[in-house]
Amino acid sequence: MPDTILVIAEQREGKLNRASLETIAAGQAIAAATGWALEAAVVGASVGSFANELAAKKLAKVYSVESAKLEPYTPDAFAAGLKQFIEAKQPKLVLMPHTYQVRDFVPKLATAMGSTVISDCIGFKHEGGKLLFTRQMFQGKLAADVSFTGNSPWFATFQNGAFRGDKAEDGASAAPVETVKVEIADGVVRNRPQEVFKEAKQAVDLTQAEIIVSVGRGIKEQKNIEIAKQLADALGGELAASRPICDSGWLPMDRQIGSSGQTVAPKLYLALGISGAIQHIVGMKGARGIVAINKDSEAPIFEIADFAVVGNLFDIVPPLIEEVKKAKAGN
Repeated sequence: MPDTILVIAEQREGKLNRASLETIAAGQAIAAATGWALEAAVVGASVGSFANELAAKKLAKVYSVESAKLEPYTPDAFAAGLKQFIEAKQPKLVLMPHTYQVRDFVPKLATAMGSTVISDCIGFKHEGGKLLFTRQMFQGKLAADVSFTGNSPWFATFQNGAFRGDKAEDGASAAPVETVKVEIADGVVRNRPQEVFKEAKQAVDLTQAEIIVSVGRGIKEQKNIEIAKQLADALGGELAASRPICDSGWLPMDRQIGSSGQTVAPKLYLALGISGAIQHIVGMKGARGIVAINKDSEAPIFEIADFAVVGNLFDIVPPLIEEVKKAKAGN
């Protein structure tokens, strides 16, 4: 029997997290390189519908791991339930998206199983029969290849955008789905979850946005952010910013992209007046398409941009908004 890779998919607020499909794509790539079998699991009180959704992907099997104590989410319940499940199934490698929820419970889970976690990975290598995981260090200035030395199960999390969710392969037929009931003893859950905290009513999870318009110092004044907002609205996207904009209070901190903000991988990322400091680039370089507008032809952002527009954003963005509106009206 080949070793097994298990992907723990995340579901929140009635849908699968997009990063879960990215982790499926990562698992498929590792399975192809190693020859290991690939399975997936969804965890919650009643998650059969999510398991059936995942069954369309190229997987050997999908598990619906269930207990009434798994809803609402708590790190205690998830760690206890997954420990029980993983000990029974004995996968070699457990993969998860590097989300806030996973970061909350996976240290507890891995420690309880006497294992370790390689977190926030951006890739992997399989060389000489050895599996290596690539992760960034010093805010993206260096990349290190890291391997496990202890006994399995091994735990690894992948950074948002490291793999493309739309590249997750569908299976020739639906994968079998098995419901696994886990027993979580009374007293294991030591806290009572409240409603999910949001800093502001307009708070948004930018990791789920398909189009992002982001502004940097080149916007000059807070009032000029309205131009970027109009472009985002015209495109049906979300507004974001580099750290200096949020530090100045021009936009809320939940709109910040970068090493100290959110890491995103939208289909389209428009950078307006952003020079491209490494701290910002590590947060958005996984975008499928990057359009950068900057009057400095030597701006570092142009090194990763798919389309580089050298010019004053105040001359370029207003007609761009009009063209987007015309195109939408034509449809």
